[in-house]
Amino acid sequence: MALSRGAIVAAFPLVPRRLAATGAAAGAQPPENVVRVPWALRMRLQRGAQRRQRKQGEKAAAPPRSGKLLLRSRRPELSQPRWQTVGRWEQPQLVSAGWKHKKACGDYFQLEPSQAAAPALQAPPPDAGQGPSFDEMGLQPALLAGLGGLSISRPTAVQRIAIPALRRGRSALCAAETGSGKTLAYLLPLLDGLLSRPAAPEVEAAAAGPAAPRGLVVLPSRELALQVGAVAAALCRPAGLHVRGLTGGGAAGGLRRQLRAPPPGPAVLLGTPGALREALRRRFLALERLRWMVLDEADTLMDDSFAGMLEEILAHAPVAAGAPGPAGPGEERTQVVVVGATFPTGLSQTVGKFTDVGQFVTLATQSLHRLPPHVQQKFVRIKGQDKLPELLQLLKEHPASSGAILIFCKSASTVNWLGYILDDHKIKHLRLQGQMSAAARAGIFASFQKGDVSVLVCTDLASRGLDTSSVQLVVNYDFPDTLQDYLHRVGRVGRVGSKTPGAVVSFVTHRWDVDLVRKIETAARKRTGLPGMDSSINKSPPNKG
Repeated sequence: MALSRGAIVAAFPLVPRRLAATGAAAGAQPPENVVRVPWALRMRLQRGAQRRQRKQGEKAAAPPRSGKLLLRSRRPELSQPRWQTVGRWEQPQLVSAGWKHKKACGDYFQLEPSQAAAPALQAPPPDAGQGPSFDEMGLQPALLAGLGGLSISRPTAVQRIAIPALRRGRSALCAAETGSGKTLAYLLPLLDGLLSRPAAPEVEAAAAGPAAPRGLVVLPSRELALQVGAVAAALCRPAGLHVRGLTGGGAAGGLRRQLRAPPPGPAVLLGTPGALREALRRRFLALERLRWMVLDEADTLMDDSFAGMLEEILAHAPVAAGAPGPAGPGEERTQVVVVGATFPTGLSQTVGKFTDVGQFVTLATQSLHRLPPHVQQKFVRIKGQDKLPELLQLLKEHPASSGAILIFCKSASTVNWLGYILDDHKIKHLRLQGQMSAAARAGIFASFQKGDVSVLVCTDLASRGLDTSSVQLVVNYDFPDTLQDYLHRVGRVGRVGSKTPGAVVSFVTHRWDVDLVRKIETAARKRTGLPGMDSSINKSPPNKG
């Protein structure tokens, strides 16, 4: 019978010779089937086992192999170098594994940038077959002139994917990471379609009735509508197309004045759900001539506060499969484009009430729902009482000359409270939250974008779609409630047009925050997308039995 060294050592511990001899002298009988091992061999085997145990302990406590890190931990043994890979079904050892314990306060880890530029700016592969320039995409010369006025020469990844597909007239779901250039990805092909099929002169001249645009962009906030409107106006100016914005925050007479302001007959209308619904109810607006409709920041539009309004707007638009198109029964129905960086699970059900979502094509980038690889992201486990001193220290270490700062809070009351504290410390800042009037919010964000003040304390109102290319630091004073919110917040830095990638610092205070941090850390170590994200509008809803 062959025995391993480990089995021999375990079966025959060291017994002093004197005790063994005493047992034999007392008449004890040795057990049968016993393999007798010399005492010297037993000693050698035990010393070898002890050496192996010491080496394993030293290996576990040793710092990571030299080289650039993917994840840097306060505890070096939990850092992960870039060369190390974690299998799909493997559960990595997490820094945040014990963060629900009070003693974890003070611990942290940091996701290091693995590339210098945003994924959206990377050149396409040689065999992709996608035009490297806007000229080769076949866009109208007037739009190319508008791009020149905006100093934009080369398309981003989502623009290379979306522009050729949307020019074919298909309804689509356009999904791409934040800050990747989605606005131009849908504006350029849809404006190109309006220029290639101009409206009849008598229809353009009819300005006495309700406004009847041929293009409609629905956006969740006044600030985003103004921002997209400025880009659309710059593109349309060389082409002679008129753009109009429709936002709420005033009486019904204000909506009429916005729609009837000269020049008459806007070709493109950009509006918020509340203002559009009110204009439709009062018959200031008609959507019978609509050729295309865009639902931008779809996850916010599907929120409970907007979902009912959006359904009412869709009910007025000729988007149904059997509905006649803008020019009559023989014309194709309105082209619908749903745009966003994250999508709610009920999207297909809501849009499916009014159009055939099975005919939608999905246009998505490879970086969708992934953590931005070019942005440094730090997670700090901290007590609630220590967040304010830590924030003040961050602001002290980050002078105004090094770029703008966004500080995210969960509620308007926290924004106001934190603003009073910053006032006491003579830190110049602006506040932006949903309880302010629409006009006040627009003025505050415009001032922040111009660089008048470099610190903005805000709620998630500022995390969706707004251009924050001047921001170099995002501080999650309150950790976001969902992974979608985290992606939108981190997308405020490292955008297309930003001078540097920037950084994000997140304060992790509550036990429920730790659950999200663990998912983020796991996705970072495995180099996968964040869990629970749906990127396809064609998926049928799950059976609930």
